[in-house]
Order: sequence, then C-alpha cells, then structure tokens
Amino acid sequence: MGRSGRWKRKILTAATAAGSGLAAVATHTMAAPLPGTTTAVVAQPAGWHGISNGSIIDYWTTASDGALRHVSGALFVPSGKPPPEGWPIIAYDHGTTGLGVNCGGITNPVYGSDREDEFLRYFLAHGFAVVAPDYVGLGRFATGPHPYLEIRSEAAATIDLVRAARTANPRLSRTWATFGASQGGQAALGTAWVQQTVAPDLDFRGAVADDPESDVEKLIVAIGGPHVPDIPLLTGPTTGFVAMILAGLRAARPDLNVNDYLTPLGRELLDGIGGLCLLDIADRTKDIKIGTLLSRPLGDDDFRSAIEEYMEVPTSGYDAPVLLLLNATDTIVPSPLHAALAAQMVLGGVRPQIVVGANRHTHLDDRMWAALDEFLDRIVATPPRP
Repeated sequence: MGRSGRWKRKILTAATAAGSGLAAVATHTMAAPLPGTTTAVVAQPAGWHGISNGSIIDYWTTASDGALRHVSGALFVPSGKPPPEGWPIIAYDHGTTGLGVNCGGITNPVYGSDREDEFLRYFLAHGFAVVAPDYVGLGRFATGPHPYLEIRSEAAATIDLVRAARTANPRLSRTWATFGASQGGQAALGTAWVQQTVAPDLDFRGAVADDPESDVEKLIVAIGGPHVPDIPLLTGPTTGFVAMILAGLRAARPDLNVNDYLTPLGRELLDGIGGLCLLDIADRTKDIKIGTLLSRPLGDDDFRSAIEEYMEVPTSGYDAPVLLLLNATDTIVPSPLHAALAAQMVLGGVRPQIVVGANRHTHLDDRMWAALDEFLDRIVATPPRP
C-alpha cells in the first residue's frame, strides 16, 4: 500500500472514532473536551518576539492513538483593523527543538531564533495572523517525550490550534494556510493532507514547505543496524536525529517494542534524552555512532511499516497548492531527499511549485522570497469560500 493509501486508512479510522465520540457527547453529560478546545489564553507583553500582539494559547489536541493531550502554542495578530471577513491565518510549524517539556518553538524564548521571528514579522506585515503550535510534548505540558517527526500528531496540533485561536479571537477568518521549515516543512505538508478530511469547514489555501524533512525513514531502514559504516556523516548530529526519531517512535508505538532493536547503550541513551531539548541531545550524542545503538537491523517488515506510518510524507491526494522551497546545497536534510520528494509528488499528480536555491538549510534567497510573496498575494486576492 502506498503512503497516501496508508494515510487514508488512518484518517478514516480517526474519523470513525470521532463520530463515535460525538455520539457519546450526545448521551453523556460529562463528555471529554473536544480537540481544538481552548483552555487558556495568556497575553504576552509588547515586544515578545519583537511583536506587539502576541498570546500563548493552551488547548486540547489528540495523539496518534486518539488520546487527548494538553498542548500549547502561540497566536500573533496584526495591528490595526482586520478585513471584513477577519485576518487570514498562517499556521507556522517550527523546526526541530528536542523532545521535552518547554522545548517548544515559539512559546519558549530560549529555543526561539531571530530567523523564526523574521518569519513571524514577515507574515504579520503581509496581513496574516500567525498561529504556531509547540506540538505534542514540547510545550507547557509534560505529556511524555515528543513523538519527533510523527506527522499525524504534528498535523493534529496545527489544525486544533487554528480552531482554538479562532475561538480565542473572533477577528480571525476561516481562510488559512501552512508554512514550515525542516521538521516544520514536514508538518506543514502533513497538515495540508490531513485538513481536507478533518477540517472541511475551514477554508484551506495551501502549504509552503521550506527544506522539509522527507524520506529519512527510508535511509534509517537502509542503514540502520549494528554494522553501520564508520563514516563522519553517521555520527554526531546524525546520531542525535536518529535517536530522537527512535525515542519518538518508541513512545508513539509501544506495540513495536523498539527496545528489542537496541543495545543496552541504545536503551540507556533513549531513556536519557526523552526530556531534553535539542542542544542537550546534541551534546549527549556527539561522540556516539549509530551502529552502537542497534542490536539488529531495522529493515524487517514490522519496523518498516511502523516507521513509514509514523513519519512518511504523503505524495499524492492534496486538494490545495503546494510550494516547495528547496536548497540544492542543503546538508541537514540532504538535497537528494528534496529531489526525491519533488519527483514523487510530480508522479503522484500533485504538481507542486518548486523553487530551488543554493543556501544553507532553510535559508531563502530572493527568488524563494518572491515565490512566497506571490503565494500570499494569491491567498489575499481570492475571495473566501462560502
């Protein structure tokens, strides 16, 4: 079964579960909160991320097993009077920040960055409100290790924050789009695919993915085992990323029993990084080789199926435009993976707009910024759907 087929099966299962949940609401007075329910709105002082109108929003979302999780995110609103139909929304999906509580992107200033703030101000200057989810496990609530690169929980946290923000601020419109870089690019694409099933009441306009993670699951299956070649590419930072994926997969899929694939060192490492942020994980793994973490190869059918379901990017079946901003000189997500994603999308009938640069990971050149300008201009110029 192809990646989009697997997603359709999962989304239909989730929709069935949601329908059962709605029936329960009708027959029980003490129902669980619905995903997208706002629990708190905490206004932030002027100057937070260099912006005047920022808030932290706490809300409910669902993990991949359908269980409710308390999560957090940020909302930024342009100054001045909104358009008659309200401010259109950009959902900003952040890149890799770690696995633990308070490692979330925008709500934790320790792990923010000037480049992220530049993007936030850019979207606000173009007349968009911005929502920025922390994802499950990374924000203000200790819900266990973040399921790193689990695409469905990223999408759920993003869509549910759009709903929570619209409840918190009636000046936000139904019109929205996604933007993300690196891990966030993967999340933006996953959100674009999922929203057509779970959020048809909203007016989704498209996704922009800047050097998105993709096809890494294939590399892990191909190279993962105790006899990984001893080359620099497969030590240090790469070990950290692989360890985070395995820790997230272990938390999200206990039925797989990831520990069976690990050496004692591997189990000890995963046990120790589940509450850490990115810089501490990088320091913990800087001298460790991937092969020393694994007791047996990762290429069996059970592992392959689980990791594809966990993190694979859909390459067909999108119902809104996709803009890929891809750097041919990217070394964090190696550029051949970008080429593979673009080719698979074209073969899948997506017809993405592709702009290629020659910059560092997630950095945009003038042509990329121009393409992003045009993407936003089309959203503003198109009347809202009824």
